[in-house]
This record gives sequence, C-alpha cells and structure tokens, in this order.
Amino acid sequence: MPADPRTAVATVCLSGALEDKLAAAATAGFGGVEIFEPDLVASPMSPGEIRLRCADLGLSIDLYQPFRDFDSTDDDRLAASYRRAEHKFGVMRALGTDTVLVCSSVAPDAVADPDRLAGQLHGLAERAADHGLRLAYEALAWGRHVDTWEASWDVVRRADHPALGLCLDSFHVLSRTPSHTTEVDGIADVPGDKIFFLQLADAPVLAMDVLQWSRHHRLFPGQGGFDLPRFLAAVLRAGYGGPLSLEVFNDVFRQADPVRTAADGHRSLLALAEATAAGGPGRGVGVDPVGGPAPDVAGTAFVEIATSGDEPALDDTLTALGFARTGRHLTKPVDRWEQGRARILVNRSGEHATGIGALAVESADPPAAARRAARLGAPALSRSRGPAEADLPAVAAPDGTALFFCRPGTDAEWTGDFRATGETAEGIGVSAVDHVGLAQPFDHFDEATLFYRAVLGLQPGGVGEFAAPFGLVRSRALADPARRVRLALTVSLLRRGEWAPGVPEPQYVALAVDDVVVAARAARDAGAPLLAVPDNYYDDLAARVDLPPDRLAAYRELGVLHEQGPDGAYRQVCTEVLAGRLFLALVERVGGEDGYGWADTPVRMAAHRRRRLARRRLAPA
Repeated sequence: MPADPRTAVATVCLSGALEDKLAAAATAGFGGVEIFEPDLVASPMSPGEIRLRCADLGLSIDLYQPFRDFDSTDDDRLAASYRRAEHKFGVMRALGTDTVLVCSSVAPDAVADPDRLAGQLHGLAERAADHGLRLAYEALAWGRHVDTWEASWDVVRRADHPALGLCLDSFHVLSRTPSHTTEVDGIADVPGDKIFFLQLADAPVLAMDVLQWSRHHRLFPGQGGFDLPRFLAAVLRAGYGGPLSLEVFNDVFRQADPVRTAADGHRSLLALAEATAAGGPGRGVGVDPVGGPAPDVAGTAFVEIATSGDEPALDDTLTALGFARTGRHLTKPVDRWEQGRARILVNRSGEHATGIGALAVESADPPAAARRAARLGAPALSRSRGPAEADLPAVAAPDGTALFFCRPGTDAEWTGDFRATGETAEGIGVSAVDHVGLAQPFDHFDEATLFYRAVLGLQPGGVGEFAAPFGLVRSRALADPARRVRLALTVSLLRRGEWAPGVPEPQYVALAVDDVVVAARAARDAGAPLLAVPDNYYDDLAARVDLPPDRLAAYRELGVLHEQGPDGAYRQVCTEVLAGRLFLALVERVGGEDGYGWADTPVRMAAHRRRRLARRRLAPA
C-alpha cells in the first residue's frame, strides 16, 4: 500500500445534491466515489453525464450501490430480481463503473440454504460477467440468514465465480460482538483477489438495535470506539489492493457543509492508514507516516485568551490567582502572564466575548508538525508580524481555535516578541496548565476529536454524558501518552432554551496546583471571584466519600469540588465566568487520577447560572 492510499467516499456520507457531493469529494482530495443509488435517482444528470462530471473532477466511480434483497425462495421474485439486475447493469455501463454492491437479504423469503443461495448468486454473477461487471457481496449485520463476514465468504466460496467476491464493511464486521472487537484476523486468510471492495466506518459503542445504530450513528475512522487499524491490517494482509472507501450514515454529516465533512473524512483515512502501519507486530502495511510522525508534544506553551479591549475582571482574577504580567508584545495589544510553567497570553484585539482564541503546544520540530497538519487538511493560518518577530506555524482547529506549534522552553522563539515588564509572580502554587476545556459546536464535536488525534497524536481518554441544568452534555478527553497536553471537549446535544441566561459554549483553563485548598485560600484572600457551591453538595459528598472533617469544612469554605476516582481524586475550584464565556480553575490530581471532574459539572453549571442571575439583578438599570 503506497504512502498516499487510494481513497473514496460514498455519496451517502455527504449532504446536498449529487453535484454538491461530487465537488466536495474532489475538493477534499478523494480519488473516487461510491454512487449511492438514491443520489443518482434524484439527480437531473444522466448516468453518462455523471460519468463525465466525475472525470472532469478527477474522480473514478469505484462502486454502484446498493442492490438489495436479490435472493429469494419464490421463483417469481427471483426472476424479477434478475430483471432488476439487468437494468442496474445498464446504469453501471453508462456510469463507467464495473462493481456493484449486493447486500445480503433481509426479506422474509430470503434463502437460508447456503448452497441454494450460492447457486442464485452464481447465476447473477454469470449475467454480470456478460457485461464485464463484478458483484461485491456484503453481509449486513442484520441480514436474515447471512449476517457475518464469515457467512458471506462461505457463500462466495461455494458459488465459485470469478465475477463474485466480497465487500467487507467495517461496521457490519465490528458491530457483531458485545465488545465490538470481534476477531478479524481470519480475514487475512481470504484470497486478496476475492475481496472486491472495502468500506470503512467507525461508531461509538452503543447498546441499541444494530440497524438504527448503523443508520444514524456511524462515524469516520478515529471518531468512535472500533479497532479499525486491526480490521484494516487484516484486509491488507489478505492482499486487498483497492481503495479505502468511507460509507458513513450519520444524521449530522448529512446536514453539514459537504466540503467540510469530506475534508474531515479524507483526514480520517490518512490517519487510519498511519495508525494501521504503526499498530504493532503484524499490522504494518508499508504506509509511511502522514507527513512525518505525529509530534512528540512536550507540553502547553501558552493559552491565548482573546478579549475586546480592557477587561478588568480578567486581569484582576489572573493577579489574584498569583500570575504576573511579565511581558507586553512589541507590536500588538497582547500581554504575557506567567506563573510556574503556566503562560497565558491576553490578546485585547478580539471582537467577540472573552474566550480562548489560541492554544500553543511545544514540539521539537514545529515546521514538521505544521507540514503534517497541512497534509491532514488542517487550514493554515496567516498572521501579521513584525520583521523581527517569531514566525510561528499555526493551523485552525474545527471550532476556529488557532493551534500553534512552538519549540519547548522559556527561551523559545516566541518569547522574544515580548518586552519584559520586570514583574515577577508571587504565586499561589500554580505549576502548569493541566488542561484546556473547549466546548464545541454541535456539528463539529466528532470532527474536533479526529483533528486533535490526527494532528497532535493525542489519544482519547474518558467519554461520558451528564445531565446539566440546561440539557444533556457529552464529554470527551484527549491527551498525549505522557499527559503533558490534555484537552477536554464538551458539546451540548440540544440547543439551550432561551429562557436560561446561558453562556454559549463555555471554555476554561485548568491550572495545576499541588494543594487545591492552600491555593484556593490564597486566591480567595487575594480577591479571586471563586464560585460558591451549595451546602447540599457537601452533605452528599460526606455520605459518598470518607473525608476528614477539617478537609470537608475547608471544601465548604472555599467551594472545592471533589470527584473520587479509581486511582485517587480530582479536586477543583472554579472562578465565576469572566466577561463572556471563560472561567479559570485550580485543579489537583491525587494518586495519578486521570479524570476531569465531569461528574460535578452539573453542580458547577448550576452555580455559574445562579451567579449570572445575581449579577443581572445587581446591574444598574
């Protein structure tokens, strides 16, 4: 398999009319498409015109699909299926494609006897061969009699026709066992020339009807919970040489911008090819890393907070949290605040509510990291800079946050862009940025997960959902193996009600401390607007966790949230929301705890709302 694998996308993955889907696929860099029959039926273009349009866009038509419920125990229905197939073959010749997807039947009259089914498929393959065409037979996970790849291979082997082979779909294979890690290594024993087509899709691990799961919740590779590198490795070891093609049914994708969705899908295939090559003994398939290996991130260089003009609440809070304004940018309205290894830039040229505008990660080779990101389709960001200022490569994350690549160390190139103020931080014990919390737009949550996995090499950690005061919130953590860069992504599954004075897409910066009680007391005494937590929370906490009375009293006094985990505890103190959508948090990890305090998020969100309401009541008319 070459460094740049052949890629294709099923038109069902994308929104819009067929012409929109084809243009989006070409723009994203796909080499081919699967034409989904309903898209063709709804198109004013004839099959011949579609063929020409694809040729103009540089796209091959690799598959026509689907041909459903072919086999039958009823002779009249079988004869009708043969007539239907002849029509499909004519469409395929006009399209210029030679392979049609034939699904295992779900009809009540489906053939149960494998030899009889093989005979009917042999007859269909004979007709296809007369037209120079091939049949790729696929086992639907909900097929009436053929619902596993092993069963489909058994039928294909019995039929023994050169124009009949397999279509392997990762969803149908990997959704068949409760753990969704079914043994797929046996696929490697299938002759490669009998695997006619490969379709790839990921999915979250859900306990639900497999048909509904398939039709509404598939994801691009790297966005769900399936072991796709193992699956792909087995297919490639068998000798498959065709395209890596996406077939994803997803309600969000089919409503989103098709160009953006296609770019996300293409990125997922490049990242999957790389992950497969790096998957360990027996998995390597000769795929070079995408634009070089994922960067070995050494930490968070800085977090940039964008705000419009002076923002006293933000400055006062940073000061109360022990930060010092150690530098002012040479040419821009940007201040550098520092404490320990935690560095926060406050950019006062923003046009929107105060929030996180940029995140910078430390990498030994920033240009190489940026080239890799570009090959993965991340949009490069151009920046205005003075002649002596650092040229930091940057790309845009799905939510618009700028992602910078910097060399590690306090004397990195970007630090020279600031004139020192001479101020030094007294500090309250903040040592570094523990993690950054980024709320995502609903349409881009899964895209963001894949982006950070592919571009930075972060791996997914905890995933969860919690009932917040204004609706269900989904969460997902990502981190590098050494936990030097951590992100917490959240998304509200439904739009908030207008009655609630909510903060749209709240963000936060979590600052690591050794002792959250000591740090919180120092911050409060310095005037930090720490968030008040109700007594009911601590009464419940005392029942759940055996804490010393003096510690519990300190928690009540300071508003400490305590989440007990399997390896220790995650303790945090949050500030009020600061002028827009941002708050800061002091966090302590005890005993190697890897959590993010999500169980306490509903309590924190309710407390933030109470404080916002109180501010509104106190605001002058």
